[in-house]
Amino acid sequence: ETEKPDGAIVQFGGQTAIKLTKHLDTLNVPILGTDPKNIDAAEDRELFDEILEQCGIPRPKGDTVFTTEEALQAAEKLGYPVLLRPSYVLGGQNMIIAYDEKDVNEYMEIITRQKLENPVLIDKYLEGTEVEVDAICDGEDFLIPGIMEHIERAGVHSGDSIAVYPPQTLSEEVIQKITDYTERLAKALEVVGMINIQFIVHGDEVNVIEVNPRSSRTVPYISKVTDIPIVDIATSLMLGEKLKDMGYGTGLAPTKEYTAVKVPVFSFEKLHNVDTQLGPEMKSTGEVLGIAREFEDALYKGLSAAGDMFGHEGGVLLSVRGRDKQDAASLAKRFYDLGLKIYATVGTAKVISDTGIPVTPVRKFSEEHPNADDLLDTNVINYVVSTSTKGRLPEFDEVKLRRKAVERGIALFTSLDTANALASSLETGKNLNDIDLVELNSI
Repeated sequence: ETEKPDGAIVQFGGQTAIKLTKHLDTLNVPILGTDPKNIDAAEDRELFDEILEQCGIPRPKGDTVFTTEEALQAAEKLGYPVLLRPSYVLGGQNMIIAYDEKDVNEYMEIITRQKLENPVLIDKYLEGTEVEVDAICDGEDFLIPGIMEHIERAGVHSGDSIAVYPPQTLSEEVIQKITDYTERLAKALEVVGMINIQFIVHGDEVNVIEVNPRSSRTVPYISKVTDIPIVDIATSLMLGEKLKDMGYGTGLAPTKEYTAVKVPVFSFEKLHNVDTQLGPEMKSTGEVLGIAREFEDALYKGLSAAGDMFGHEGGVLLSVRGRDKQDAASLAKRFYDLGLKIYATVGTAKVISDTGIPVTPVRKFSEEHPNADDLLDTNVINYVVSTSTKGRLPEFDEVKLRRKAVERGIALFTSLDTANALASSLETGKNLNDIDLVELNSI
């Protein structure tokens, strides 16, 4: 009322600005760029499902529920594990992966304590490679500056994942599908400005898991490494310019010769009793960029810049949930071949030992001394790999183990994918002095 604006741009204010769109629209403030009805279509489950249907784009099967009873029925029909989350949320807030009825009951009991205005979304959880795209569209043509592949498999929030440009494992066929689906969605939603799309790739199958009608946290990162000023271009499009008049082609931009890795930064050492295990809820408080010609070198730079010191000696302590034990055994072999000494909690140690790798069994925090707590005080452990089935209560053994690692400044991995990526970097035998400095301005 005071400003009497000619219009409002909502695409650069994260989820908060998207939530305000409806309110601004009722006040008759013109929304520049994508129309409010199309912003709503990307956020509303049923409208979005219709659009995917029209575009012929697959997505994980899902449902919307308001009660525990409905949630249990939907989970049964979809088959566990399922992903539960409220609609219209920021940063994966209150999002979980439920592996059984107990998880669903516990989640719905908490979420329904207050009256639900919007439904809870329940989706079949697909394990695969998560891929992210930030695209710019003028209503006719579209431009993808670059495709980013996540190191951690689906289930870790995109803000907490390590993202790599260009993608390292995607086939040409998959890249073509992602480009094609991006074009279809941008046109169906009549996007003018920015759109962020998250995909899951499983083999040659590509599913859409989320579409945000706005810019995302990866925009500054992909702008820097591709030298495409995404925000400037998107703003010009919202004010009526066209991509072709600005000298940009349509489709996926040519790939640069460098590999760039976005690594999240956490502040766990400042937050006591907070579980550090990564999952669908975002926990990172910043990010750094590692850039080099080779992926392993870029990753090593990024991980080092995020605050950990990575040596080629010392010990690694592994403690993982049942379904990760076989993968943990092959990870242990990689660390053992690098010359590190392997320690593991009893259940994990048995599986590692069965594969022929020498391993020292360690008791859990709640068991008699000497145990994992004492071991972390001895300065022989350089790396901790810890995953637990569920639960974030401070009294759980695994939570205590992760907290102690953080408080002792020991490099901690709660995803086997991240630990395997680190092993790849260490296997090159390089340290920071061996990797060339890359100046972004000169690329």
